[in-house]
Amino acid sequence: MTLTRDEVTSVLGSVDETLAVELLATGASLAELEEAWAWLNSDESLINEYKPLPSGRVAQLIDILQVPDDEQ
Repeated sequence: MTLTRDEVTSVLGSVDETLAVELLATGASLAELEEAWAWLNSDESLINEYKPLPSGRVAQLIDILQVPDDEQ
């Protein structure tokens, strides 16, 4: 099942409409968004759990969510 706006907010908190639309357009599920968010916020612990590196929609979500280094 694809993401809803409410699910995006439940994982990420308040986000602007542009970001929400981009995330929804991926066709990702709630589980995929949660996994992408986990990779962005604790990638070392996921690697230590021998999780495979993100691919597919999870990787696409990470690309959308990741803040470029020059904007940090």
